[in-house]
Amino acid sequence: MTCELILDGGLSTQLQAQGIDIDDRLWTARTLLDDPQAIEQAHRAFVDAGADVIITASYQISRAGFAASGLAPEGADEAISASIAVARRAAGDRALVAASIGPFGAISHDGAEYRGNYGIDRADLVAFHRSRIVIAEQMAPDWIAVETIPDIEEVHALAVALRGVSTPTWMSFSCADARSTCAGQPIEQAVAAAAAIDCVSAIGVNCTDPSVVRELIHRIADSVELPILVYPNAGGVWNASTGMWEQVSTIDMVDSARGWIDAGASWIGGCCGTDADAIAALATLRA
Repeated sequence: MTCELILDGGLSTQLQAQGIDIDDRLWTARTLLDDPQAIEQAHRAFVDAGADVIITASYQISRAGFAASGLAPEGADEAISASIAVARRAAGDRALVAASIGPFGAISHDGAEYRGNYGIDRADLVAFHRSRIVIAEQMAPDWIAVETIPDIEEVHALAVALRGVSTPTWMSFSCADARSTCAGQPIEQAVAAAAAIDCVSAIGVNCTDPSVVRELIHRIADSVELPILVYPNAGGVWNASTGMWEQVSTIDMVDSARGWIDAGASWIGGCCGTDADAIAALATLRA
C-alpha cells in the first residue's frame, strides 16, 4: 500500500501556533468571522508543508450554532461560503479543498461529538445537515468532508441530507476504541451505512486516539472497497491551562502512519494536536 494523498492537520492547533485564541462556542469559525486572514495563513501553512487537501473552517458553522451565539442564523450560510472561498485562496492550484461538515454534537461545544446518542428526532438531524450541505455544494468544493461522526443514527440522517449531492464526499468517524464508534456501535455497521450513500467515495476515522487507528483500518478494509482515510489526533497530553497539546512527537506520528498505510489507509493527515510541522513530517510518506 502507498500514501496517495496527504490531508492537512488540526486547524485549531495551527491557529493556536499562530497565537490565535479559539476559546469560543464557534471555535475556528469565530476566527473566520473576525480574522479571515489568520484562517488563510493557517491553510497556507499546511499547503506549504505538503498537504494535498485542506479542510475548511466550517466544522462548527450552523444556523442553530449561530443563533446560540447571538448571531443572525442566516449568517451561517454566508460563513460556510466564506470558509470555502478563503480555503481556495490559500490552496491556489497546489491543493484540493474539502468543505467540512461537522456533526450535530459540535454545536453544543461540550464534546457531544465524542458521545453521540443525541436523543433528537432524525428529521431534525436531517434538516440541520441539509442546509449546510446545500450551501457548501453551491460553492463547488473539490470534496465535502463529513467528519467526526460518532453515531450510526447520524449516518442515517446524513444519508437523507446527502441525497442528490454530486460532489465527492468522504465520511469519517470518531471512535471510542479499536472496534466502536464513540456511540458504541461496531465500526463495521457504521461503515456499511456510510458506504450505502451514493456520493460517499472514501471512508475513515478522524479525531481519534492514534493508538487504535491501525485496528480500525483493518476493520474498515474488511467492510468496504473504498479509499480509507485517517487523520487522528496527535496523542500527547492536553494542557487545559494553556490550551495547547504537549509531549507530542511528530516522529511517533510518522512511525504510526507507516503502519496505517500498511494496514490499508491511502489518505493520511492529522486532527487535534497536529500543526504544519507534523504535516510536513507526514508528507515524507507520500507515494
